[in-house]
Amino acid sequence: MNKKELRVHYKNLRATFSEEEIEEKSLAIANNLIQLPIWDKTYFHVFLPIVEHKEVDTEFVLHLLSGKDKEIVISKSDFETRSMTHFLLTDNTKIKKNEYNIPEPINGLQVASSNIDVVFVPLLAFDIHGNRVGYGKGFYDKFLSECRPETIKIGLSFFEAVNQIDDVFELDIKLDFCVTPEKVYDFQ
Repeated sequence: MNKKELRVHYKNLRATFSEEEIEEKSLAIANNLIQLPIWDKTYFHVFLPIVEHKEVDTEFVLHLLSGKDKEIVISKSDFETRSMTHFLLTDNTKIKKNEYNIPEPINGLQVASSNIDVVFVPLLAFDIHGNRVGYGKGFYDKFLSECRPETIKIGLSFFEAVNQIDDVFELDIKLDFCVTPEKVYDFQ
């Protein structure tokens, strides 16, 4: 399937999930993260979910990172430039939903993309080669291209991998891992 078909298919599948299913699957994803060889890293970028789109609830990931004393980074999106500005999540960080219902920090200490060690990537689908399908706006491709080559990119998905995404572009940035409620995929 191509990206457009995958977007439609997985958005429709996600729309059928109850709040309980999202919570259960999100917790299973967070529990599977513990297996990854990432816990010696310091700066972890986490997306805050768009609840209305039934995205993976990263609250459990935030608890995990907080419990391991990691520096947590969240972003604010600029839809004109399709870029993201990153901020350290602290006790003083104020979060507000933007016009697209994306929870974002209002202010805070800025963190350069080059300082981020691990990025948890939201997605709709991915394949067995580590290619991913998001919403198609290019925010994460741009952001990930600004990170260091050794930055670890981890997709979080409610669904298992498809065999192949037919229309992958050479500038698309692949995942290093993808974590689902059932398993961990390693693409390295």
